Amino acid sequence: MTNHFEPKKYRYIAFDVETPNHNNDRMSAIGISVIENGEITDEFYSLVNPETFYDPFNVQLTGISEELTANQPTFSDLWETIGPKLSSGILVAHNAPFDLSVLNSCLRTYGISWQDSVPYVCTVQMSRKLYPNMRHNLNVMCDFFDIDLDHHNAGSDSHACGELLLRMIREGADISRSIRTYSFSKK
Repeated sequence: MTNHFEPKKYRYIAFDVETPNHNNDRMSAIGISVIENGEITDEFYSLVNPETFYDPFNVQLTGISEELTANQPTFSDLWETIGPKLSSGILVAHNAPFDLSVLNSCLRTYGISWQDSVPYVCTVQMSRKLYPNMRHNLNVMCDFFDIDLDHHNAGSDSHACGELLLRMIREGADISRSIRTYSFSKK
């Protein structure tokens, strides 16, 4: 595998969201890790008041409950902070279509106009190509690479996703072949 990674060429924004219920259309937490010059240079984490109900399954999985988020900012309140971060590079997530669809739903719900589309990289898809004979869950990949992870904590998950991206690049992943485009729906 040829390494086409140019550390100074790309800025990556690894992000992860947690959701309060099975609808997966609101966030209860978001984590963002900025990757520049081959290292994580900035991180952001916040609980989010989703202004909706919580499923017991999601509460048990994430440890995030209605009580924890009742006095936290809503997605709309956070957008002034997270919008510029998310706009500043190529988005990266582990199972990116899920996290991007939640972001898309939140943008629509709160009537926030953003970009029509964004470039993104999915570390699940990358890991499937590089390591076809193993499971590709974030916790499995983190165990494989010895990356610390507090799974289903959005801050830890975004950091681990960023570390995973960097490790795969160091192992020879051609990042240019993994960049896709996600189109946001307005309806």
